[in-house]
Amino acid sequence: MKKVLVEMEKLKNPNSGLGQFCINIGEQFQKLKPNDLELDFYLPAIQKNTFGEDINYVTHSPLHKLIPFRSGEYDVWHCLQQDSHYLPSNKKTKLILTIHDLNFLEKYKGSKQKRKLKSLQKRVDRATAITVISKFTEMIVRENLELNDKPVYVITNGNSLKIIDNAVQPEYVKFPEYIFSIGIITSKKNFHSLLPLLQNNKELHLIIAGNNTSDYAHQLIKTAGQMGVSAQLHLPGIINENDKFWLYKNCKAFVLPSLTEGFGLPVVEAMSLGKPVFLSNLTSLPEIGGPEAYYWKHFEPQHIIEVFEKGMKDFNSEKSKRSIEWAKQYSWEIAALAYLKLYNDI
Repeated sequence: MKKVLVEMEKLKNPNSGLGQFCINIGEQFQKLKPNDLELDFYLPAIQKNTFGEDINYVTHSPLHKLIPFRSGEYDVWHCLQQDSHYLPSNKKTKLILTIHDLNFLEKYKGSKQKRKLKSLQKRVDRATAITVISKFTEMIVRENLELNDKPVYVITNGNSLKIIDNAVQPEYVKFPEYIFSIGIITSKKNFHSLLPLLQNNKELHLIIAGNNTSDYAHQLIKTAGQMGVSAQLHLPGIINENDKFWLYKNCKAFVLPSLTEGFGLPVVEAMSLGKPVFLSNLTSLPEIGGPEAYYWKHFEPQHIIEVFEKGMKDFNSEKSKRSIEWAKQYSWEIAALAYLKLYNDI
């Protein structure tokens, strides 16, 4: 039987995007229980038994950056994220590297960007195969890295939204009409471009869930005050599954004017409930939202307002049904099966 190590070091922060990716893939592997592969999960000690007691666990240690451990035992080694410091030392072990995005190309310039690219290139050189989470990410990878005919597989993320019957309304929702977004509250999310929607409609509120202590979150609050819409902007912080489901289910629309996304999982979550979705037309978002979403081509206030109002007038029950059908293609089970097939194929 072939042995596979699945590197999940990012479970040290299970609420992060990469942490959630590890959790969802791990849960599916546990459910599928492939009888032709032996899977070992490499993760932090605090997360041991996350996927049950019938899984083989290897405990992460920072020392493994310097002292490789038992890599010769494994036929395949899968790093679930591109910046992993934990690679197989045995050259016979085949490495699969999953690349989520190259957002650092926008974040960094000059020498720091070159160092990041050089570091990633070394991992790509060591890899037997590359997986990416969207066609957009594949395009960016091919433009910026030397693949040398290395195979690249697009395996998209799945829908992580947990359906909660009788979800309870959060206490902080004391208004009938709101638009919703969720994610890390940083400048790349471009949330401030949504504030003109609140100026245009004093009955409309905006809820953005995510860490509300960042510099950008503070700046967003300040800008809302300057624009006279402080009472309409709500940043509740990181929310639980009950609140997340309720906010998706009852929002007027989901909004994400992001400047850069490797995938955009909240788009799928909102569409799976048949909600109108408004996105920027940048990076991976048109790919993930497809023909059923509405898109902002730029961020001038009047354009933001016009696209939103036109989209809300256009949206109907038939479009809602099509959105639900579109979202069904994004499944963690489908993703896990594709990874398991790849383990065998290589």
